[in-house]
Amino acid sequence: MSTAREFDLVLVGATGFVGRLTAAHLAEHAPASVRIALAGRSESRLSDVRASLPPAAADWPLVVVDTTDSAAVVDLAGRTRVVVTTVGPYAKLGMPLASACAAAGTHYADLTGEVLFVRDSIDANHAEAERTGARIVHSCGFDSIPSDLGVWKLAQRVAADGEGTLGETVLHVRTLRGGISGGTIDSMRQQAIESSGDKSRRRAVTDPYGLSPERDAEPPSRNRPTDDFGLLGKLQAVAGTRYDQVTKRWVAPFFMASFNTRIVRRSNALTNWSYGREFRYDEVMDTGRGPLGAVKAGLTSAVLGGLFAGMSTAPTRSVLDRVLPKPGEGPSHETMANGKFVMDVETTTTTGARYRSRVAAAYDPGYSGTAIMLGQAGLALALDELPSRAGVLTPSVALGDALVTRLEGFDFEFTTSRS
Repeated sequence: MSTAREFDLVLVGATGFVGRLTAAHLAEHAPASVRIALAGRSESRLSDVRASLPPAAADWPLVVVDTTDSAAVVDLAGRTRVVVTTVGPYAKLGMPLASACAAAGTHYADLTGEVLFVRDSIDANHAEAERTGARIVHSCGFDSIPSDLGVWKLAQRVAADGEGTLGETVLHVRTLRGGISGGTIDSMRQQAIESSGDKSRRRAVTDPYGLSPERDAEPPSRNRPTDDFGLLGKLQAVAGTRYDQVTKRWVAPFFMASFNTRIVRRSNALTNWSYGREFRYDEVMDTGRGPLGAVKAGLTSAVLGGLFAGMSTAPTRSVLDRVLPKPGEGPSHETMANGKFVMDVETTTTTGARYRSRVAAAYDPGYSGTAIMLGQAGLALALDELPSRAGVLTPSVALGDALVTRLEGFDFEFTTSRS
């Protein structure tokens, strides 16, 4: 391990809810030789967090930094080999730090689920990070590690079996239990504000290939056809639900799909379209079979539609702000202890073969699970032999097998099978 810099890993935003969980994970599981520091705006709050951690963190240095202070983040990036940050919304608070890391050759991981921030980071930082050797890895939590690694593992299996490349591919959320993230809600809020008054930004948000490195090389947008099942079929087209002919279940849109799908498509493009030129990707929530499944799908779609619509105007945003979780808030220990997610990625390959990959873990996806994913991504950047890539990357492209192996050590499931 190089000792040319003062730290191996700095956790920025350590006083937030997910930041504290990530700090606790690192204190318990990082090797003693890794030089870790905690960073945030308040030294007293950082000191309180450190005092609450396992004994291994007792001597961790504290760094006071405001992520919007360009000079301060440049100094910080030059002192460490890896930055891990939970400070969002990233479009508002994250770009100076990401750019400083790109310029300094410092590896970087965050939790963003913001299309516009990642697009801006690609434009501002990709070429510079390639020059300096920095890996700028966005979306290292539930946004978007399960999606990105699940599809990546599926493509690996299909290639190894000689069954062509991926065609129509859908991630099905089978089980999802956990708390609602105030940080995720705030990111949605900020992106809605930014895109509502700017047509070009709105187009960037709605473009399914908006994070691809070569947009002109990607196919035009297309919608999945909706089958007609009488009155219910007509209703599903309005509500955003549909009946999946393969699984024989009703499905509703997955609320994170609009971001995750773009990360996965970027992974395909960054690897010279290794998933295939016929690769089409979607994410849905399974709601069950029969009439009850259809009703649940409709209700889910209605709630999501209402949330997104409510975020689009200032008066309705102010109403939602009174009832939705605030940034820095999180669920109870009981809620996190009962957390779980199960996600199946199903594909039909270009040879007609059917495959499935499963990503699952018995953790609250947005909190305890995300803290493990982010913490292990940071340790992988600091310690592991990784693919020789630099730039603004996705988790699968930057970390690949190293991160899968690390997460499997915490009972995350990554399995593939032929149907």
